[in-house]
Amino acid sequence: MERPMSEVLRPGEATLAQWRSVYRGAAATLHPSAAPAVIASAAAVERILAAHTPVYGVNTGFGKLASIRIPDGDLETLQRNIVLSHAAGVGAPTPTVIVRLMMALKLASLGQGASGVRPATLAMLEALLAKGLTPVVPCQGSVGASGDLAPLAHMAAAMIGVGEIEIEGRTRPAAEALAEAELAPLVLGPKEGLALLNGTQFSAAWALAALFEAERLFQTALVSGALSTEAAKGSDTPFDPRIHALRRHEAQIEAAAALRDLMTGSAIRASHLVADERVQDPYCLRCQPQVMGAALQVLRQAADTLAVEANGVTDNPLIFADTGEALSGGNFHAEPIAFAADMMALAICEIGSLAERRIAMLVDPTLSGLPAFLTPKPGLNSGFMIPQVTAAALVSENKQKAYPASVDSIPTSANQEDHVSMAPHAARRLLPMIENADAVVAIELLAAAQGCDFHAPLASSDRLEAVRRRVRAVAPSLTDDRHMHPDIAAVIALVRSGEILAAGGAEQMPRVARDG
Repeated sequence: MERPMSEVLRPGEATLAQWRSVYRGAAATLHPSAAPAVIASAAAVERILAAHTPVYGVNTGFGKLASIRIPDGDLETLQRNIVLSHAAGVGAPTPTVIVRLMMALKLASLGQGASGVRPATLAMLEALLAKGLTPVVPCQGSVGASGDLAPLAHMAAAMIGVGEIEIEGRTRPAAEALAEAELAPLVLGPKEGLALLNGTQFSAAWALAALFEAERLFQTALVSGALSTEAAKGSDTPFDPRIHALRRHEAQIEAAAALRDLMTGSAIRASHLVADERVQDPYCLRCQPQVMGAALQVLRQAADTLAVEANGVTDNPLIFADTGEALSGGNFHAEPIAFAADMMALAICEIGSLAERRIAMLVDPTLSGLPAFLTPKPGLNSGFMIPQVTAAALVSENKQKAYPASVDSIPTSANQEDHVSMAPHAARRLLPMIENADAVVAIELLAAAQGCDFHAPLASSDRLEAVRRRVRAVAPSLTDDRHMHPDIAAVIALVRSGEILAAGGAEQMPRVARDG
């Protein structure tokens, strides 16, 4: 089935907005301007072969076997063999959306004309994306140096008719799926197997997916934090722009402005502007701009790194058609992604941690001034006692997952590849962390909405009341204890779908990926 949307990628110039579109389901094609460089690069490989110059992976073995020269008659077999031997991943299949993003990233990388692949190889990637044919790629097996070899080998295997392909939710043998789509299995030319396998696209795809979801999490947590501030009758004075201008952090200034704008027009806030005996709110309310601003700054730094990485060429060796040289280097080493992913893990962890502290504050009558555990009849009812425990459990799980992966390394390939990035580990753990934080934010929304119920008939701002109505549409106010899981699950779905953000004015929120 043809997909209606397609991003036209200019190699080296693709935007985060385009990668987000592919992640959301768009296909991808190369801009026609890429063709001359691709053709020139493939021709350069042919000239190298004709000169019988030894070039790693073109007419030699791989890794520790690089010193073994391969006869001309075996070069096609060499490229097929590297795909088959390296397709050694294990674990659950990588989600389809991640694999498609990985394929698009590989397409853009090869399309820069530094990898020595033919136009037909790129056309196969485009066709798979257009027809919704997704290679089944086990999610474990890469250490993030010498490229994401095993995952990318599974992608390449499907292109030559080996392994499995998923289409419309069904998994089929790759050869059968290609035949049904009227696609002939690719026959790899010199250098092409290596070019497909070598690169950081698996790690980059996971990291980009996490970046896009982390932006939604960040924005939603600003909304839930503002609603909790209202529930606790907290002050908006800590969001005064003069405070943040003195510290000068742009992201902190933006976070404060977002919180301030979310509360603008609140009757709840107006009710305690004067004669409030409290001098200062707890840190979980008062320091939201500082914590969330710091998280935003870290996410933006990661976004900058990933935007560059996504536009880079990360295989090896690289072909320079203008001079006819093949240069061996280490662009496949995914340390930039590992660092970016580790930074994101810290931000995700802290977003959830701050939200949980606000939940704990709301259920504690000595801090919030609300009934104990947000129930009208505490004792007979436990109210939000255990939802706060659930949030605490999720936050602690995220703390454990936040340990930096980039500090780990293990030698591979008989010590030829003796330092690796662990970028796949760093990136793959981010989406589960975001899922945990999503649940914490959902519990906070429920608790904050419940807290605001006690202030009736006073209402919050128009934007926050719209959020509260959306929550209440799936989870009525808690008067007596009931089965809590359905309420939490329903609000988690609202968080993940973006409906909470839509209700709260997503277009007015700070962006992580500022190019759209």
